[in-house]
Amino acid sequence: MRWIIRMCLAALLCAALAPAASATGLDGLDVMTATVMQERQSSFSGLGLRMRITSPRLIQGIELMPTVEYWRNANSVEPFGIRTTRKDATLGGDVRYAFRPTGMRPYVGGGFALHFLSSTVDAPSLGLNNESHALVKGGLSAMGGLAFPLAGRFENFVELKYHHVPSYRQLKLNWGLSIKL
Repeated sequence: MRWIIRMCLAALLCAALAPAASATGLDGLDVMTATVMQERQSSFSGLGLRMRITSPRLIQGIELMPTVEYWRNANSVEPFGIRTTRKDATLGGDVRYAFRPTGMRPYVGGGFALHFLSSTVDAPSLGLNNESHALVKGGLSAMGGLAFPLAGRFENFVELKYHHVPSYRQLKLNWGLSIKL
């Protein structure tokens, strides 16, 4: 429940920061799904939402992107009565450079994110009854991708994004839909 409150506060903070500079404009919104490959784990799915902010004060093609991402992975081993859950709610900020202003647009970028990580295990046969561990870690990120125009203000994108979070490194294959505002 606390992570929902944190994520709502983070989304409000991102929304409040978007119009902060008078010459800055909210250029678009991205909604994405991710295949997450975390260090020493199998792959699983996640979701994300980000804003794209541009400014005439920056080089053309530079976009600032406040981002919120979330994934949850649960496993169960019934013969032994073991259940585990791992979660990551991420609040980040990226800077992206698109090589072309129109058409198919390749891009690269990087940023920093705070990861609100949580692990829970319930294994009564091993003496672990609903044990949990939570921590917050910061880490750098790097991305590269390609945006494809669809129709009108809509486009989709595919990207590869790496989060360097010590002991929790993640590689994500993101796919999403963008709307230009």
